Amino acid sequence: MIDIPEVLLKQADELERYWNQRFPALGKIVKGCFLNTIETTVHALPDGSCFVITGDIDAMWLRDSAAQVGLYVRFAKDDASLQKILEGVIASQMRFVNIDPYANAFNPDDSDPDRGWKDETDLTPHIWERKYEVDSLCAPLYLSYDYYQKTGIGRIFTEEWKNAAEKILTVFETEQRHADSPYFFRRHVGPESDTLPGDGYGNPVGYTGMTWSGFRPSDDRCIYGYLIPSNMMAVCALQKLSEIADRFYPESSLSVRARKLEKEIREGIEKYGLAEDPDFGAIYAYEVDGLGHRNLMDDANSPSLLAIPYLGFAPKEDAIYQNTRRFILSRKNPYYYEGKYARGIGSPHTPRGYIWHISLIMQALTSSDPDEIQGILQMLADTLGGTDFMHESFNPDSPDRFTRSWFAWANTLFAQLMDDLRRD
Repeated sequence: MIDIPEVLLKQADELERYWNQRFPALGKIVKGCFLNTIETTVHALPDGSCFVITGDIDAMWLRDSAAQVGLYVRFAKDDASLQKILEGVIASQMRFVNIDPYANAFNPDDSDPDRGWKDETDLTPHIWERKYEVDSLCAPLYLSYDYYQKTGIGRIFTEEWKNAAEKILTVFETEQRHADSPYFFRRHVGPESDTLPGDGYGNPVGYTGMTWSGFRPSDDRCIYGYLIPSNMMAVCALQKLSEIADRFYPESSLSVRARKLEKEIREGIEKYGLAEDPDFGAIYAYEVDGLGHRNLMDDANSPSLLAIPYLGFAPKEDAIYQNTRRFILSRKNPYYYEGKYARGIGSPHTPRGYIWHISLIMQALTSSDPDEIQGILQMLADTLGGTDFMHESFNPDSPDRFTRSWFAWANTLFAQLMDDLRRD
């Protein structure tokens, strides 16, 4: 493990004091959740980079690791020890992208060929799992951009970073026409949602301008290959990449490629990603295939439709977002559940009827209604299941029944919500 920067210890103490006075049931856990990632999941590697496990799974997801340390970026401007850690995480992420941009989770090195899943796909010992997810490639761009914006430090934009950005663009471009893609994935054990149909290549799709994703952020397979929330995240990530490229790689083609892709994906979302609901009006679909099929739902994990303002794709007040929000927070969303202690969004990835803490926290992060936020805080306090941490999912009638007691992303996102509310 690593030494915890003093700035984080100080912020954790301040957060605890603040919430102990205003919401003691959550004040008693907020410090532990704030520090959970840095205390338990960040490991220094021999090359000076950092490896971030998810918690109870001993592997580094590109998406999860960016979310786990993302809260800490706002405290890094004047703290060299925290800068070293965050730059170490970014370095690992871009190194992993260069190893394989189709992989979603990695091992710290290639010393153990038996570590991780042994699926039918193109594997190397560096890879823990090779489920291709668009958001996996967006997350490092978000983290890098945010780090530069908040610290003004540009030394993270190395040649390796540039090479990784080029690989991200190439994959996004290739997957606009997935029929020409080399990617395939077959898993011969576990639930059907863990493997791609169509002999491992996914269900058929038509060209839309959007970029194809094999799997959702829950790591379940997509039914229809154009995952709208992930394409929204890609639009925002490409905006960030083009700004970075203009500043640090002006002689490269990165910015031109990123802006072209951003335009094509955004137009694809607008043309293919909307549906008309008789009760809620124009809403965003969760997935489409460009052949006339749509999946109207939302999944608990982010990027999600609920998270649209959090991703930066549209403001909270956007009319279509508000329509979509009402839809996915209603029983018309097949993964919206209600129970004695909570109501919110779950996932086909976890037991039916279980609600995710991440989705409740995201609902609060994207709300402008103080009463709604207060109600969510109470639901969080009521569903800890006898622990002092967030979980992946829980039974809203019996919160002591839950999945993943050590899920660092949920803890960090909760701490982010509490820190944001303190600052408002």
